[in-house]
Amino acid sequence: MFTGIVTDIGRIVGLEKTGDLHAKIATGYDLESIDIGASIACNGVCLTVTGLGAAPEPWFSVDISAETVSKTNISAWTEDARVNLERALKVGDELGGHIVSGHVDGVADIVAMAEEGESTRITFRAPEDLARFIAPKGSVALNGTSLTVNEVEGASFGVNLIPHTKAVTTWGDVAEGDAINLEIDTLARYVARLAEAG
Repeated sequence: MFTGIVTDIGRIVGLEKTGDLHAKIATGYDLESIDIGASIACNGVCLTVTGLGAAPEPWFSVDISAETVSKTNISAWTEDARVNLERALKVGDELGGHIVSGHVDGVADIVAMAEEGESTRITFRAPEDLARFIAPKGSVALNGTSLTVNEVEGASFGVNLIPHTKAVTTWGDVAEGDAINLEIDTLARYVARLAEAG
């Protein structure tokens, strides 16, 4: 489990396709604190650490199945691209965002961006089958970042990014047309399921 609070910005330093996709990600995390088999959310996708190395800079490797690539924006990863990273939640850790599983539900597209004061308002279009789970003032995880929804209109929804968020994540890199990993709030999924059953 994760919280959607990004704790490092990684950089893709290797990509190899041999059946599955194998990626190496440079990180600022202390490698001695990472075990093989640990889970790290990479742009919101929970991936398992399969290797570690320190040269020419600290990195960890992950294997990514074709199924995961097809359901996320990982197909757009390129060498030197930056990715949001978050270590798995430990008992006793502060829950600063919301509960995030790292299981991406689909991809939302950025359809508009506008500066509002010091913040940036971004409008997304969600897949139709996920739009009903997104509500004003609810939470979503976008590229692994816990964000609050401002408004919803049909399949479109908006969020505001403050300067701090853009500085400590990859949100300062995005542009209109980008595909963004979307994980809906688990609570919203269960509420909708209960409403259907009632």
